[in-house]
Amino acid sequence: MNQPQIRFDDGAAYEGFMGTWSRLAGHEFLSWLAPPKGARWADVGCGNGAFTELLLERCAPVRVEGIDPSEGQLAFARERLANRPAHFQLGDATALPYADAEFDAAVMALVIFFVPEPAKGVAEMARVVKPGGTVSAYAWDILGGRFPYAALQQEMTALGSPPLYPPSVEASRIDALRALWAGAGLVDIETRDITIQRTFDDFETFWRIAQTGSTIKPKLAAMGDGNVERLKERMRARLAPDDAGRITYGASANAIKGHVPQC
Repeated sequence: MNQPQIRFDDGAAYEGFMGTWSRLAGHEFLSWLAPPKGARWADVGCGNGAFTELLLERCAPVRVEGIDPSEGQLAFARERLANRPAHFQLGDATALPYADAEFDAAVMALVIFFVPEPAKGVAEMARVVKPGGTVSAYAWDILGGRFPYAALQQEMTALGSPPLYPPSVEASRIDALRALWAGAGLVDIETRDITIQRTFDDFETFWRIAQTGSTIKPKLAAMGDGNVERLKERMRARLAPDDAGRITYGASANAIKGHVPQC
């Protein structure tokens, strides 16, 4: 039987499942990146525009070009950021439809592990950024067990239904990211760990949102109602609420930045 593919076609569902996590990590990432105002950005794998919105709020760019392979995600992004200096189009991270040195910065926010050929994706970002410009990314530390829904994936594995992993999950490791950036000829490479926390109003809110994820939903559908209920109870026991019934836990991402060499 073929392994189900991870697809993000529903911008609204992605917003609850991952958009909030993306912005929490994105704020920390942009503080570390400290980009100049008024830049031209390529947001590669922009999804539903969660990170693009942060760029517009925090960095006052003159232009953001978002590209993603999901028209459903792009439709959400276009509606979310209507009348803002952002343009979105369907496309491939390994064949960017931009000219050489067209941008001041290029970024992949929670994307590189979905790119089938990460080295090509990083090389393309380097190609479209001007000399001295920045190429950066952050990615969940999935293999380090620090993905936002890692606890759920662990419990699913214990019940005989291991999670779906992105096609290039190894690319999210710090050493792999460094090798990719160096291989693309980037210089002044720096990395850091980004750790954040998210709070859900109660367990039922967490459970409802967790089930919508494209890495989790197809596996739950195959588990059967009995095992899904067992999974829910295992997670309820694992995620202790505070006195107000809220569920809070953390996740971590690996971040990297480098520059295109000056001519």
